[in-house]
Amino acid sequence: MDLGRRKFLTRAVLGSAGAVAGATALGSLAPEVALAATGDRVVPAGEVDPDFAEGRVTAISGSLLLVTGSDKVLHRIHLTGGTSVWKLRPTTLDAAAVGDGLYARGVRLPDGTLAADAVWLNIVNLQAHVAAITSDALHLDHAGSRVVGHVVAGTTAAVYNGTPAVRDLSLLQVGRHVQLVGAWRPDTNEVDIATVYASAA
Repeated sequence: MDLGRRKFLTRAVLGSAGAVAGATALGSLAPEVALAATGDRVVPAGEVDPDFAEGRVTAISGSLLLVTGSDKVLHRIHLTGGTSVWKLRPTTLDAAAVGDGLYARGVRLPDGTLAADAVWLNIVNLQAHVAAITSDALHLDHAGSRVVGHVVAGTTAAVYNGTPAVRDLSLLQVGRHVQLVGAWRPDTNEVDIATVYASAA
């Protein structure tokens, strides 16, 4: 994982689930909420969670994903028919591609393989300010970097003031703060928008 990607993911904090709504009327499941969850198990501070893996997909062999972590640790992640997969929306293993960023949670097997309960591909959760709005994109300032958020027909939704999600983005305003959950386009500063959270006057 290159330094730019690591910085991008570091800034796209995934632990801010408290500010994100859960399931909405449109079925947006706020996947970052599930990503942050560890169930009843507590991982001591400073220790690595053995049931979690992150990195970039380097190879795909059947239902096995080979992933190189940002710390250069190699992970073997096995997906089953019961594994939930998210890439902008709930999907299947077929959507995974070499180069995708990945977060996975599951159970570590004796051979070191992670049997995944859930996999998130290219997920980002950005806090940003709207710099410009076009008919098909939001131009965002995220921690001093410009990010282009693409509106995806039939998928992108907005949540205003915590109300149920709607497809109407007309209440978004230049200069206002937003939180955006979406799927990063690998090796770019571009994101496909799943849900944008904003306040409306």
